[in-house]
Amino acid sequence: MTTAFTARPEHGLVWITGASSGIGRAVALRLVEEGYSVVVTARSHERLVALQHEASGPGRIVVLDGDVADPRDMERLLAAVEYDHGRVALAVLNAGVAIPVRGDDLGREAFDKSFAVNLHGVVNCLVPVVEHMKANGHGQIAVVSSVAGYCGLPMSAAYGATKAALINMAESLRFDLDRIGIRVQLICPGFVDTAASARGRFPRPAMVSVDEAAERICLGLKSGRFEITFPKRFVYAVKLLRFLPYGAYFALLNWLVPGRAPATAAKKERSGSKGRPRQAV
Repeated sequence: MTTAFTARPEHGLVWITGASSGIGRAVALRLVEEGYSVVVTARSHERLVALQHEASGPGRIVVLDGDVADPRDMERLLAAVEYDHGRVALAVLNAGVAIPVRGDDLGREAFDKSFAVNLHGVVNCLVPVVEHMKANGHGQIAVVSSVAGYCGLPMSAAYGATKAALINMAESLRFDLDRIGIRVQLICPGFVDTAASARGRFPRPAMVSVDEAAERICLGLKSGRFEITFPKRFVYAVKLLRFLPYGAYFALLNWLVPGRAPATAAKKERSGSKGRPRQAV
């Protein structure tokens, strides 16, 4: 096994997907302050340009629009980055959506969109970035999952399934990528206080600010840890849920997340609230 590679500003560029808001945006700003040159990708060009103008520090922001759900777009983007700006030393694959799903009101759209962005979107970035890093001889990749991937949670059938898949995928890829000098890390935050999380209709214990989340992530990227999680006590509590017998597990979660209205009531409430956006992170 090779020595774990940790990207520094002199090694090349950082690429962050889903950088127009939330965690991705905050991590980009922090890394620029630390001297990194950061390529930011999202579908919202205006938000990326605003991020570029806000960034300050010895580093810089490079704006490249892209849709992670389009594999050809990601291949084109990586080729453009290396041709015009330099090598990618660190990729933070952060783009994702969180769409609540009710078992008593199932539809395909939430699953299709969640898997297209959260899971296939990561694969669409992984394939070209691994090829580029293999050619460079080293690299670092951080996959952003969630504590929702540890076990099934209410309203999280689509989101949690994609995040569980990312956890398994990162664990599996580490065996092979370690041998060729590409370091894989897994980021599993708890609840982060973003505009998207505020739309959720469930308790959000141990919530941290987006700036604190960015600080924890940036410190973790420089550490030797495979898994970057926070806040620790909350994460450990969620992991312990996996060891409960199912009878106790379902009873506890129903007690922790009480009062969910039937789907018919939820539909009436949504119809009375015009223009409510989907939850996204």
